[in-house]
Amino acid sequence: LLADFVHSQGAGVILRGLRAISDFEYEFQMASMNRKMDDSLETLFLMTGESYTYLSSSLVREICRMGGDVSAFVHPRVVEALRRRLGPAPE
Repeated sequence: LLADFVHSQGAGVILRGLRAISDFEYEFQMASMNRKMDDSLETLFLMTGESYTYLSSSLVREICRMGGDVSAFVHPRVVEALRRRLGPAPE
């Protein structure tokens, strides 16, 4: 659980990104549940830059799974982790 992980790290704040207003309802529910599990947790929401509003982790994983280059969307360490987790691109 995220609340347990945050607590184990000695942190008290969860930072969540919002791409569009439609993300807010889900993220608000998650923040409320995390606070119910640990009332010392705070959640901060940040709106993404306009150039990333279309981006989702599902799309990035799918592109990577199909052998596409995702380096324009994520940090190089994330690209490496995705390749390790998803395996080699299909031929």
